[in-house]
Amino acid sequence: MAQPPNQPPQGGFGAPQDQPEQQPQGGFGAPPPPQGPPQTPPPPQTPPSGAPQPGYGYPQQPPQPSGPYAQPGPYAQQGPYGAPGAPGPYGQPQQPGPYGQPQGYGYPQQPQFPGGPGTPPPPGSGNRFKGKPAVIIGAAVAALLVVGGTVYAVAGGGDEEKKPVAQKSDDPKPTASDSPVNPGDGSGAGGADPENLNDGRKAGEAKVLWYKEAPDAPGDGADAPGMWITDKTAVKAAYKQLVAYNVGDGAPTWDTITFDQKICAVTPQKTSDDKIVVAYMNGSSDRAECNQLQEIDLDTGEKGWTGEVADGALFDSTASIELSITGKTLMVGRSQSGTAYDVTTGKKLFDKKKYGNACFPTAFAGGARLVVVASCDATKSTEHDEMQELDPTTGKVKWTQKFDKGWRVEHTYSMDPLVVYSTNDDKKAWNISTLTATGKFRSQVDFDEEFAPQCGWGFLGGDLQACEGVAADADNLYLPTEATTGANEIVAISLASGKEKWRVKSPADESMLPMKVEDGKLVAYVEPSYDKGGRIVSIPTTGGKHTPTTLLQMPEGTVDIESGFYSKAIDWVDGRFYISTTRLAGDTDAKEKLMLAYGK
Repeated sequence: MAQPPNQPPQGGFGAPQDQPEQQPQGGFGAPPPPQGPPQTPPPPQTPPSGAPQPGYGYPQQPPQPSGPYAQPGPYAQQGPYGAPGAPGPYGQPQQPGPYGQPQGYGYPQQPQFPGGPGTPPPPGSGNRFKGKPAVIIGAAVAALLVVGGTVYAVAGGGDEEKKPVAQKSDDPKPTASDSPVNPGDGSGAGGADPENLNDGRKAGEAKVLWYKEAPDAPGDGADAPGMWITDKTAVKAAYKQLVAYNVGDGAPTWDTITFDQKICAVTPQKTSDDKIVVAYMNGSSDRAECNQLQEIDLDTGEKGWTGEVADGALFDSTASIELSITGKTLMVGRSQSGTAYDVTTGKKLFDKKKYGNACFPTAFAGGARLVVVASCDATKSTEHDEMQELDPTTGKVKWTQKFDKGWRVEHTYSMDPLVVYSTNDDKKAWNISTLTATGKFRSQVDFDEEFAPQCGWGFLGGDLQACEGVAADADNLYLPTEATTGANEIVAISLASGKEKWRVKSPADESMLPMKVEDGKLVAYVEPSYDKGGRIVSIPTTGGKHTPTTLLQMPEGTVDIESGFYSKAIDWVDGRFYISTTRLAGDTDAKEKLMLAYGK
């Protein structure tokens, strides 16, 4: 394919940007400052324009089409994204907000889903566009194909003081008897099981270790975010409650924690000593803010430090926030900034605010590293998104990578290695790129495929880490294809070249979703059919003509429950499979499903 001519360097994008000195003020050890609410960073906006190499870090000449459908990719220079009338974060024309700031680049707003604000659309693939390929032409990476795919977003005051009651299990290994399982009610001991979920279990089928129903939710529904599994305890958030069950038998391990108002954000990660942070609203009115923080010990239910997140500047409120943990750092993201705290004490570490001429941090992701996506120059021809990695202790910028105009960073498929999914509304195209440890572009997906990880938008949008059904290791990215009829496939993509290494077809007529890599094998979940339970399978990462090996076959008797988790979180830990809902409908008289655990 044609390559753009080499051009003289005109500034690089790899060096850290200068940051103004920030002096930490206050923390969560003493009474928090009486200030307003933070807001969950809106959905990521435009993607990076390459590393400091011709075609990746410097202005480019228009790429030369190499086929009838060739179009510029995320690293080509295009017209302004964010200027009045240009497509906004959800494909709608942008209008200048008050004070000349365009909505969607700092002005708090909710994504509009069918059915009104906050209505979760059905689960969908991780790709926003279908059937609109675009070609990326660059000197740093060979010309690669950017493909389209469709995505539907999915949603998935103080608290009552109770002395935590720890009921520890002596044996954390999967155990279950053939006696009736304890279905529970989401908060108590459960009571009698009206129908034995293990009754009629066939040879080779897994046992239902336990099943829990959800607490009541309001008629317009409620979020049930997060799911955390330790050696002893499975913990789940649902509406205003945090509930905990013994991993082996489902008995409550500590008293349910009920917050005064609904839970509005959680840390998807837990600390190395099994602690999380939960945010809840400071009231129930339309003006309520998501600014109350509570640290919780997952194994004991003990409450640690509490705090209140302060508002940022104008249009940078805490109407919604996002939380993440990297090492010992809790990052709280608002709509235009973020604040980092010591997760063990609540002490403030640093702020990540507007930088440069007009770069507003809009989304954060944590785990193996701490990264931020910023929207820059929203009303100018130089509009772009850029990504930075921050030192989680000091906030110092380790590297900065720009995405070209018109491209928006939406998700991180992996944090280590760092794999980024971005879209271009104008071109109806998407791109999947792998970045090096220093923020340079390493590779891009190099073939036309309809991939279908299950990605959502978090609470109000902007959740970079909202994808299930995707995994990565040091060498490969594992993505599920979209199945139009029958079985789908998992494709292993080389992180070095962006090319396909191997693919394996689902062993059933239902879709197979990557979960994680363990001991040199990819662990995947095969979804249930109308008459057969799902299964957990393993696939050697070396690929080849391997048939997936079944690790756990879910029983036929629980197909209706297993397949009824409309918006779900899944996990495979110590030989057990956990599935839980991430959204409560709240519009039914019947008890809703909350969580289900299987084992041998």
